[in-house]
Amino acid sequence: MAKRLKAVEVMPTSSNQHEFNGVRELRSLFGDGRLADCPAHFIWFGDEGDVFAEHGVMTWYDARERHPTRSEFRLYFRSNEVMDAASTGDLLLLARQRDDSLLAVVAPGESTMEGQLLWLFDVPVSDERDLEYRDLTGDDEALGFAERYILEELGIETEEPESADLDALVEPFGLSFPTTVVFSAFARETLRDVNPLDGPDAALLAWMEREEALFRRLEKRIVASRLEQGFFSDGEADVDGFVSFSLSVQNRRKSRVGHALENHLQEIFDQFGLAYARGACTEGRKKPDFLFPGPEAYADPEFPSSSLRMLGVKSTCKDRWRQVLSEAARIDHKHLLTLEPAISTDQTAEMQAAQLQLVLPESLHSSYKPLQQHWLMSVSQFIAAVQD
Repeated sequence: MAKRLKAVEVMPTSSNQHEFNGVRELRSLFGDGRLADCPAHFIWFGDEGDVFAEHGVMTWYDARERHPTRSEFRLYFRSNEVMDAASTGDLLLLARQRDDSLLAVVAPGESTMEGQLLWLFDVPVSDERDLEYRDLTGDDEALGFAERYILEELGIETEEPESADLDALVEPFGLSFPTTVVFSAFARETLRDVNPLDGPDAALLAWMEREEALFRRLEKRIVASRLEQGFFSDGEADVDGFVSFSLSVQNRRKSRVGHALENHLQEIFDQFGLAYARGACTEGRKKPDFLFPGPEAYADPEFPSSSLRMLGVKSTCKDRWRQVLSEAARIDHKHLLTLEPAISTDQTAEMQAAQLQLVLPESLHSSYKPLQQHWLMSVSQFIAAVQD
């Protein structure tokens, strides 16, 4: 269920009731019986990337349960840090999970996270309706890279349906991670029917999704083996060792995705015969991810700047997209490729003002608003621009 929060629900000056009114959509979610102290996980996603969470409970009840003919259902929540941060007009996404616990996610109105949540769960919120409801029970729609990224932001891990087949594929690697170049090439080899010349946008996503799935299966084997050893030092629990290992797992996930994306783009550019350099220096220590046609042309003052292109690569943008603006000073109009869906209109407007063109696989364009979609560039369109 998704709704825009009203003053009576979030503003202490308007009300202290700590309740969401139980209209028809909430009754579809909870039914007509009383549900007391349901475990609930509250998450706040701020505009500036600040994220915090708090565990609590909610109670679903009929405020007029003793009345013979009237009912007035309400969903009560106790005061918590997340709801204290919420404002009128923010998005509330409320989900009843398979174990009957509740997930309450709050995101500022018109923010990137709001757009991603509405796109992922397909519950468009309008000003005309108070709430939107959708039943996802039994929905086994395949999840792509972008969908899994949003779910991970919510703390939800996903399982690959063909996990047994994936385990067989990663068996030769044993309990060690290969280099990202080797693993990216391996992922492409397992998808021999994918030809980037037939469609670079689809190929890029297919390769990224396959590598992500293979990596997670290999990671699960390696991490499980390490956990079985335990974390002890001189007979005592090694807390620092455990924390260090946990951080290394998270950091490897983040860095590997970026490297994988660059590896697969390099293969696509090679297949199309583009002239480029990966990680070449422009000024000082500035190193654009991809420079077209290369550092020699860039350093040649006789080579026209209008024929130079640079492409920054970030699997997710957040506020880091500004980092590419200082790279390749000779190139005024820069390009940035990302796999992040539904970036807010405020952010894309800033990109346009800074002469930064966003590039995404074509299938992700639909996660953006119609006015944004006219401006977005696909991978195939970027390749055509470089060829021209």
